[in-house]
Amino acid sequence: MSVRKVTSLGEVAAPGLTAPNAYRAAVIGTGFMGRVHSHAVRAAGGEVVGVTGSSPAKAEQFRIANGIARAHADALELIHSDDVDVVHVCVPNHLHAPLSLAALAAGKHVVCEKPLATDAGTARDMVRAAEEADRVAVVPFAYRFHPMAREARAQVASGAIGRVSLAHGGYLQDWLLYPEEDNWRVDPALGGPTRAFGDIGSHWCDMLEFVTGDRITSVSAQTSLVNDTRDGRAVATEDLVTFQFSTAGGVVGGAVISQVSPGRKNRLVLEVSGTEGTLLFDQERPETLWAGSRGRTTTITRDDPALSSDAARLTTVPVGHPQGYQDCFNALVSDTGAAVAGKPPEGLPVFADGLRAAVLAEAVLASARERRWVDVPEVDGG
Repeated sequence: MSVRKVTSLGEVAAPGLTAPNAYRAAVIGTGFMGRVHSHAVRAAGGEVVGVTGSSPAKAEQFRIANGIARAHADALELIHSDDVDVVHVCVPNHLHAPLSLAALAAGKHVVCEKPLATDAGTARDMVRAAEEADRVAVVPFAYRFHPMAREARAQVASGAIGRVSLAHGGYLQDWLLYPEEDNWRVDPALGGPTRAFGDIGSHWCDMLEFVTGDRITSVSAQTSLVNDTRDGRAVATEDLVTFQFSTAGGVVGGAVISQVSPGRKNRLVLEVSGTEGTLLFDQERPETLWAGSRGRTTTITRDDPALSSDAARLTTVPVGHPQGYQDCFNALVSDTGAAVAGKPPEGLPVFADGLRAAVLAEAVLASARERRWVDVPEVDGG
């Protein structure tokens, strides 16, 4: 894939798809993520040919609001449509596996929201099904697609910060701060046995492993339930998690994951230190990457002439015109389209990465429950 330097708003890099409607998508789910995925499909040059939701009325409302050709009452009917190439699964967690498996069985490519499944065994079945179907199967660890996250990865790989020894940070939100605030994710029957870690801690761990190229091998975790009831119902899933970890490469560190930190909206922070330098990425300030050493500190921006080719590839507008969350999804879908076309770009998160997150989640829960260090099983391809 070629890399173009962006010099003006009219000259926008467009990795992946270029032909109109080369990517024909079905979107299952009419909430926030359904909107994000629909926009990303169009931004990548594709078409959302149909949508379905939790009710025919919601599907029709979404169709009208987003200019989609058809609304379906039956998700399986939409999945089996001849004009669908890729199925985007954007529904509550307990439905991820049955809908993704149905799509794979129908010969469709799949983009399934995370967590891939509510348990590692089912996630493993999904990986196997994608392999047997020989379909592209993607899980949206979208923060990988920030150019500065890619720059951090390139710098670590090049040895710019020396041998990595320490990594730490966290992912903080406040959207479930008060006990009257409720959501389907709180219900383990719908969201699974872990909430804060499964929902956002998985993103932090993926970012750590993606940037460092290393794997967490053991964890020691604590969970906390700040609100033991929500809207009058007893709560079983955690509001926050703290954990320590060690990696295969000898890195140690820790992270704080919280959905009840007042004032924090979506703050994913990763700091990685080596024998020669430190890098800091903050998802709420994604335009820059902080870099420091004993001799100096600096801020790397998207127009740095020494930017890595992978970071430059994902730079779509000039510095001063901020890129953000939706841009990450646009790039992820664009790279999915390239993979469907037989040219998978490096760094595309696939179902094996989703299985990796499920295995990590089970290790974190076991550690917190048993109050001990727990080894994390390795995952082939993840």
